[in-house]
Amino acid sequence: MICRQCGTEIADKALICYRCGTATVEATFKPHQSSPRRQPPTLLIALLVIALLVLAAFFLLDSSAL
Repeated sequence: MICRQCGTEIADKALICYRCGTATVEATFKPHQSSPRRQPPTLLIALLVIALLVLAAFFLLDSSAL
């Protein structure tokens, strides 16, 4: 078989050309396409932090009244 890229004679069962590295057949398996990462819900996180701060302030003020 002749390499379609560089014209070098290669074995009939070769998967790639030993000289230029060009594949002799199409890829059977495609690489896994990873899905884009989702952004964390910043509004939810901010509300959670604010709620925790309010609760902490409530308990601190309540315990100092004793």
